[in-house]
Amino acid sequence: MKEYGYCRISTRKQSMERQVRNILREYPQAHIIQEIYTGTSGKRPEFEKLLRRVRKEKNVRIIFDSVSRMSRNAEEGFLLYQQLFDEGVDLVFLKEPHINTETYRNATERSIAQTPRTGDRAADEFFDTIRNAMQRYMMCLAQRQIWLAFEQSQKEVEDLRQRTKEGIETARLAGKQIGQAEGKRLITKKSIAAKEIIQKHSRNFCGTLSDEECRKLCGCSRNSYYKYKREIKESAKGVY
Repeated sequence: MKEYGYCRISTRKQSMERQVRNILREYPQAHIIQEIYTGTSGKRPEFEKLLRRVRKEKNVRIIFDSVSRMSRNAEEGFLLYQQLFDEGVDLVFLKEPHINTETYRNATERSIAQTPRTGDRAADEFFDTIRNAMQRYMMCLAQRQIWLAFEQSQKEVEDLRQRTKEGIETARLAGKQIGQAEGKRLITKKSIAAKEIIQKHSRNFCGTLSDEECRKLCGCSRNSYYKYKREIKESAKGVY
């Protein structure tokens, strides 16, 4: 079986190492797919590529560290789970193993295997009715558990956002500065190095390079370059 491990983080400041480690510990042959995704962008190109790939292949498994790595929206996650289940894709959630697709497939297969064939038409029709009812029951049970898992994931995200919002409001009411103070410059190693290059090489200061040549030397964006130039001039005039 071809195995893919999908790992996702929301910002570059986070680390995927834990997710990768957890997946490879259980599935050492898994091919790891990594992605940085935020709910605001709504785009997961690597995940979309993975879905297109597994839908073309047979006997494929996707492993997630948790259900939240697949989706943080209950309705979206549940529908995608159903689609992949129907297409025969094996889904594994390390932190929620009770909703792994194999759990429901095995239960369904056992219910079918336990239904006897008697050779008597009336009796076999009766047992077929029981078997079909058991299959429907198993899928209803599965759907409820899967929905709850994605719903819990969504609730955790919403709770985190609410706690963050409340924490910011508490800090603001306590008189703490939230974010960068107006008019205050953000000083970083990159900005310091860029300003040194500008002062040394820009024809507006001590050098001979044009703005575009100097900007490329700094390795920064146009907006940052001209902001640094402006700040250098303001500093020279004593404006802070």
